[in-house]
Amino acid sequence: MLKELETNFSLLEKKIDEVRLNHKNLSDKYAILADDYEKLKIKYEEEHKKNQELVEEQKKIKLISAISGNPDHNRLMKNHINRLVKEIDACIAQLQNSGL
Repeated sequence: MLKELETNFSLLEKKIDEVRLNHKNLSDKYAILADDYEKLKIKYEEEHKKNQELVEEQKKIKLISAISGNPDHNRLMKNHINRLVKEIDACIAQLQNSGL
């Protein structure tokens, strides 16, 4: 009976050591993955910012092209002017409401 308990205890110690080793390995892998995640997150944010800048640049180019008389972009220019007129109208309405 005592020998059987010693054997069971020995097996239990081995399993505990294995679990500790697995825990350490998983912790190490988690740390690596967390670091990779942060790097990728930063890279994504940089790429997203570049993309937004390119979209804005493309809008500006289209607007410049429309202003210069390119018939392909006339509608864009009309929409831009309409949007500006609406903004001006909204500002005028706010000024009238404020009593100025």
